[in-house]
Amino acid sequence: MDVTRDSQKASSKVAGLTAAQRETLLAIARQSIAAALEGKEPPEFGVEDPVLKEERGCFVTLTQNGALRGCIGFIQAMEPLWQTVSKMARKAALNDPRFCPLGVEELNETRIEVSVLSPMRIISGASEIEVGVHGLWLTRGGFSGLLLPQVASEHDWDSQTFLEQTCVKAGLPPNGWREGCEIRSFSAEIFSEPGD
Repeated sequence: MDVTRDSQKASSKVAGLTAAQRETLLAIARQSIAAALEGKEPPEFGVEDPVLKEERGCFVTLTQNGALRGCIGFIQAMEPLWQTVSKMARKAALNDPRFCPLGVEELNETRIEVSVLSPMRIISGASEIEVGVHGLWLTRGGFSGLLLPQVASEHDWDSQTFLEQTCVKAGLPPNGWREGCEIRSFSAEIFSEPGD
C-alpha cells in the first residue's frame, strides 16, 4: 500500500543502520530519481549487504528549501529495503498526487530523506503511544490513515491528539478509533542528505 505523508522532519530514537548503509540508500534514491527523470530504468545497484536486502517498509521524502516536494512510502515489507527505497524515491518524485512531477532542473535543489520503518505492532489506544517515537496506522473497513512518528512532534501533539489526527487522516471522526478500528504503531529510523 502506497501512502503519502503530510509532514516531515524529525529525529528518531530508532537505531540500526550504519552510516555506510544510510549513505548507500540515499545514493540509491538519488540515482533512481535521476534515471526516472531521464525516462530510464534505475541502474543495476548490485547490493550485497544482507541488511539492505531485508524486507522493510519505508518512506522517501523530498524537500526544497525546507518545504515538502513529495513523499510516498510503502508501509508493509514486501521487497528488499534497497529496492523499496528505489521505487519510493521514483514515486515521490513523479507520482505524489499533491505535486507536479519533479523536473530535471529541480533535482540539484532537492533534498532526500528516508524513513525506514520497523515492523507494525497492534495497540489498543493512546496509553501505548510514545510521541516522537511511534507512528500510527489506523484502519477500519475501507478507511485507512497513516502518520509518521515525526508528525506528532512537529505539531506538538500529545498521544491522544496524535491518535485523533490519524483518525482524521483516515477520513473518520476524531474519536473513530474507539469502535471497530485496528490501530498499529511502528517506529522509524530517519536520515537525510545534508542541507535544509
